[in-house]
Amino acid sequence: MSFEKSVVFRCENEEYALPVERVVSIEKIEQITPIPHLPNYLIGFTRNRGQLIPILDFSIILYNKPSQLKTSQMIVLNSNVVNYGLFVNEAKEILDIQESELIQTGLVNYSKTRYFTAIANLQERMITCVDPDVLVNSLEGIREIIEYLHQILENEKNKKEARTTEFLQFF
Repeated sequence: MSFEKSVVFRCENEEYALPVERVVSIEKIEQITPIPHLPNYLIGFTRNRGQLIPILDFSIILYNKPSQLKTSQMIVLNSNVVNYGLFVNEAKEILDIQESELIQTGLVNYSKTRYFTAIANLQERMITCVDPDVLVNSLEGIREIIEYLHQILENEKNKKEARTTEFLQFF
């Protein structure tokens, strides 16, 4: 029998699942640097394992209301375009979801919920499955933000290479 190992998390009163192989880490929120005039779903940026990543508020994306900063957690995800932090109420558990428990939904055809891939219909609960790639790619304005982030990372890399070259010239 085939199953999908998933990280289950809560946002508001609902449960959602992400493929465990896409989860880099689950963190408490340390320091977030807000940047003015960005889309409301983008709380700001933080450093995670030395990498600058954008932080997206899943509650704003879904319900247009911000998460409670003090009690929330960040799930760091690896996507096809950028690693990012997803701000959620609570990361709850890792769960094996049987393929037979997954119901494909027509929600992937609706432009605002393309990132919902299926619903896990479990005995006592239902969990909506989220595709991290489709989620980040479906957000308005995210392309420009990712391009900006890549420019920052490229500049940091160039500065580091220049310092290394200067250092090696002394020898």
